[in-house]
Amino acid sequence: MEKLLAVRKTSNRLKSTFPVLATGLVDPHIHIESSMMTACAYAEAALLNGTTTIFCDSHEIGNVSGVDGIEWMLEDARAAPLNIFLTVPSTVPATSPDYETAGGDLTPERIAQIFDHWPEAVALGEKMDFVQVCHSNERSHAIIAEALKRGKPVCGHIYGREFVSAYAASGVTDTHEAIDKDISDDMLEAGIWIFLRGGPTSTPWHSLPEAIKPVIESGASAKRVCVCTDDRDADDLLLFGMDWVVRQAINAGMRPELAWSTGSLHGATRYAMDNEIGGLGPGRRADLVLINDDLEVQNTWFGGELVVEDKAVTACLDEILSEERYQYPKPAYQTVSLPNNPKLIPELPQETGKLNCIRTELPGIITLHQTIELTKVPDIWESILEENDLCYLTVVERYGFNGGVGYSLLQNFGLRSGAVASSVGHDAHNIIIAGTNEADMILALEEINISQGAVVAVKGGEVLAKVELPIAGLLSDKRATVVASESTILKKVWKEMGCTLPYMGFNLLPLSVIPEIRLTDKGLVTVPEMDLLPLFETK
Repeated sequence: MEKLLAVRKTSNRLKSTFPVLATGLVDPHIHIESSMMTACAYAEAALLNGTTTIFCDSHEIGNVSGVDGIEWMLEDARAAPLNIFLTVPSTVPATSPDYETAGGDLTPERIAQIFDHWPEAVALGEKMDFVQVCHSNERSHAIIAEALKRGKPVCGHIYGREFVSAYAASGVTDTHEAIDKDISDDMLEAGIWIFLRGGPTSTPWHSLPEAIKPVIESGASAKRVCVCTDDRDADDLLLFGMDWVVRQAINAGMRPELAWSTGSLHGATRYAMDNEIGGLGPGRRADLVLINDDLEVQNTWFGGELVVEDKAVTACLDEILSEERYQYPKPAYQTVSLPNNPKLIPELPQETGKLNCIRTELPGIITLHQTIELTKVPDIWESILEENDLCYLTVVERYGFNGGVGYSLLQNFGLRSGAVASSVGHDAHNIIIAGTNEADMILALEEINISQGAVVAVKGGEVLAKVELPIAGLLSDKRATVVASESTILKKVWKEMGCTLPYMGFNLLPLSVIPEIRLTDKGLVTVPEMDLLPLFETK
């Protein structure tokens, strides 16, 4: 939408002297599961931020429960007061079973089934295995083919300029992972849509200021440029929605009307829905927002119904969110099956050699391969941890398939005492635990098992904070405001415990498609080489 339809209104409640009627925002790439809410709960936060349409990639619940999980989410989406479309998860599991154990498996045939049975399935979700795609992996291209033969767009996920040409040639036509000017420029030249990802500046999800530079500094056309949120935890979703990302594009130098268009019409155009959403005019959905001079959302109309007024949900929306929510079936609450009494810290080396460790490198989500030389046989782990700024890092297989446990050590994480753990360890969603002692790590694991999913912080045998996630070990079944409040408490405790990596970044430590090294239930995996490394190697 290159020109907003401005309508003067008189309202004692609005501070702005010139309220503007604009189209509801369209988020072209998000993961509902990252908010730890159901789709119905997510709708509340989205509408408060003026977002009326989202395109979600539910590969998280797909990794846990396969087609069943995707269909639970789609049923949830149908009950939600929000336009929710699915970009069908394309990389489940994210890597080969040789590298991790997942609960779901979306084969080309199963992906075709979802496309053919669910009209909400409008595109193929982010193709995360970009190395395999560029190396002509048969399964990867068979999945892409199921989308292309149906005329569906293919969404992307890529790190590294050297992969751009092959990735574009494969049929992928967008990316939200552009992190700097150079790769954004490469993507635009290759005809790939750029989704400028904006997030809290304290997190790795705020790549917009750098990725927008080809448009702002070099004059590249914004025709194939959108803004998106990608991942938001619960409380950040209420503070840093699509409207906030649009304002960040303006702060970076984009004209306000163009910035709003990248958050509405451009996303609709990317999915060939601009005749229905993303614009104002006869025949289009009445998904509208009233914004003030600072582009802050005051009111939201969804399908012509006023659902947000003066920045608060209306009675109509409140009733839907309270009484008409989708109820997930019993199997969704039974997805965590842990091995009995797993050992959560590795065996102490009995020889000299080196330790292969993971080092966090803020503010990004890329991790570094760090080696620690052992010039003498250690007596206890604690001396190694203290001397090298390390804590234990462990991944436990949670589907009851093999009871696998992967071990590493984590450097630069800042945890000095206690343990933190999560059942949202991307992308296989096994349990990831960081700790300074096994007793607290065991307690954290037990808390996750009791709740059938959680993010938890433990210290001295006491649970300091916990967000219960009983649905697929990923989602709370509470309202958005409740989950947001619990998340705020967790983040406060997380910071007080010294953790330098936010818990959403912590959840990515098992994600073996992001360089340079990750930990899964099978052990340490280097990326993109995809080599399995032992924790300890002799000289």
